[in-house]
Amino acid sequence: MHREPNPVGGHVPVAGGLAKKGLAYAREIGAEAVQVFVANPRGWATPAGDPAQDELFRAECASAGIPAYVHAPYLINFGSHTEATVDFSVASLRHSLRRAREIGALGVVVHTGSATGGRSRETALAQVRERMLPLLEELDHEDDPCLLLESTAGQGSSLCSLAEDFGPYFEALDRHPKLGVCLDTCHVFAAGHDLAAEDGVRRTLDALVAEVGEGRLKLVHANDSKDVAGARKDRHVNIGAGHIGAEPFAALMRHPAAAGVPLVIETPGGAEGHAADVARLKRLR
Repeated sequence: MHREPNPVGGHVPVAGGLAKKGLAYAREIGAEAVQVFVANPRGWATPAGDPAQDELFRAECASAGIPAYVHAPYLINFGSHTEATVDFSVASLRHSLRRAREIGALGVVVHTGSATGGRSRETALAQVRERMLPLLEELDHEDDPCLLLESTAGQGSSLCSLAEDFGPYFEALDRHPKLGVCLDTCHVFAAGHDLAAEDGVRRTLDALVAEVGEGRLKLVHANDSKDVAGARKDRHVNIGAGHIGAEPFAALMRHPAAAGVPLVIETPGGAEGHAADVARLKRLR
């Protein structure tokens, strides 16, 4: 059976130009897929892009066959009890989606957030529906990106950390055709899915597919974990240097749900560490 290989790449820095800096870094680490920020990840600013860099980035990714993704800012939380936070979240995510289209990115990764202020998960998910669904419904161009939900490591009143939490989140958003999943290996491991256990990867991906259906896994954040399974701590380490270990990443790339799905690293170590991680994943592939 012919199987689509998984492109392996990384999150690349873009200060100094999306194409000029970001794609030069991608080449340096041997990346076949890239993820970028289009705004300060720890702020609410929604900067306009540089059209020349946008065009160059889009053209170079297309000619090299490099799938690109945007990571939305970390502050976004559609489950917040604070009206201002939710309003800013809408504006910020709309900006990331628009910028993604401008640079030819296939998807925008957004964290699934948490129910703050002591509110129930049901109340928070009703608000996710009310405020996020309209953004999905704006994605009506052929070249619009998908919105990729990334679960958290299970800290606090997280709305989505285990595979079974994706089902209710997808239901809240009417299982919109533009909705997908970005699976962060460190996050799901920290949340309690022991990927290092025998058959752990298969069980986890089977559980995810059971919740969201086939074809919804669009991107993997490949990160090893500094802490043990179920620790609910989001601390990334290099591939093979943590409690997940190297073999589960090979198992992940063999699973039918992950066929052809890009793996992007978000590990420590600068260019040298990133190049080593990309090379390691390619060997495991």
